[in-house]
Amino acid sequence: MRLYILIVLFITTFGLMGQEKGSSSFVEVVNGELVLDGERYCFIGSNYWQGMNLGAPESGDRNRLLSELDQLQKLGVKNLRVLAASEADREMKFAIHPALQNGPGKYDEDLWKGLDFLLAEMNKRGMTATMVLGNFWTWSGGFPQYLKWSGAGDIPFPQEEGTSWQEFTDYSKTFYTNEKAQKMMEDHIRKVINRINHVTGEAYKKDPTIMAWQLANEPRGYDTPELYRKWTRRVASLIKSLDANHLVCLGSEGNTGSLHAGVNVLLDNENPDIDYITMHIWPQNWGWFDPENAEASFQSTLEKIDAYWEKHMEVAQNLEKPIVFEEFGIARDGGSFQTDGSVTWRDKFYSHFFNKAVNSMIRGNPVQGINFWTYSGTGFPPRPGEYWKKGDIFTGDPPHELQGWYGVYSTDSSTLSIISGASEKINKQ
Repeated sequence: MRLYILIVLFITTFGLMGQEKGSSSFVEVVNGELVLDGERYCFIGSNYWQGMNLGAPESGDRNRLLSELDQLQKLGVKNLRVLAASEADREMKFAIHPALQNGPGKYDEDLWKGLDFLLAEMNKRGMTATMVLGNFWTWSGGFPQYLKWSGAGDIPFPQEEGTSWQEFTDYSKTFYTNEKAQKMMEDHIRKVINRINHVTGEAYKKDPTIMAWQLANEPRGYDTPELYRKWTRRVASLIKSLDANHLVCLGSEGNTGSLHAGVNVLLDNENPDIDYITMHIWPQNWGWFDPENAEASFQSTLEKIDAYWEKHMEVAQNLEKPIVFEEFGIARDGGSFQTDGSVTWRDKFYSHFFNKAVNSMIRGNPVQGINFWTYSGTGFPPRPGEYWKKGDIFTGDPPHELQGWYGVYSTDSSTLSIISGASEKINKQ
């Protein structure tokens, strides 16, 4: 009897210890802050959407993946924003091939294993993952591919002559009223959250390597913001019902540089199922900065950046939620797409962004993470300044954009020095 009692006490004590350790090993939001193991969690991170594809045992390049993860670890990078979904049929243009889902509910197991492998290797390096579940744009399939599969008609690709961005956005936003397309995405969300990692044997929903599930990459409402917010509330609630361990975020730009994007950082994030705010800043895309007239536009661009930043800080403080500044990028000098092009102005912007982020982290302000766009590593485009084609290596620049635009390569020593310098300041805290 005494032995039985001792065994029960042992199991109870160590079982509870194990549960306590497991629950605290997930990134949480506590009192408006990202927290890990009881400590404020701040990080320097990168976008690295190609990780799933590189990790695939048959179609990928695991040697490159491992090498680049080691490079990122050496830089002090702690978080990677990666794809946990991609959709593309054979006709899908300006998109990643191969895709995880090549038809409704039809999966490429090679890509699943690639995502499993990526998460397992990130865990070994003490990294966390932000898992992107959808996309407003075509480069990972996303809303446009689901719409096509639902019978909404052909996708109007804005990169093709005779088609405008207005036509494309008018098409993509119909996702918010297309129940069939939404159900396809929700089916995938259920599948990925419940996925059992074949490397670790652990369900994704129980894996502390994952920091957050992200609804989509840059979802916008345009002239129907109420429908957009209705969808975000529905999907965020679904994710929370499936997974009580992980954070949920939108993946939106915040307010964007456009008055017509149909997003509002306050209204969009005023949702108890959204744990933290995401912010993107694209000075060139938004018409703030002209790389061909860099010196004349630089100072006014910084002023716009600072005003945008402060607006989002105010909202974060109002909502008592942290911010992850998860996308920004600048072209090479003169707008060059060449991999050896100089990066004088990019480095100036990177220094400005990283200094602002580091100061926020040190002072206890809302911005607690920064992910630059993007780490290309050794993925040099075979045709700089042209669109990606099936069979090309993954460069970091997404297939719907000209290759060599924003990627940071393993050879960009001055830019990498800025990143590592910021990491050193944060990681020693």
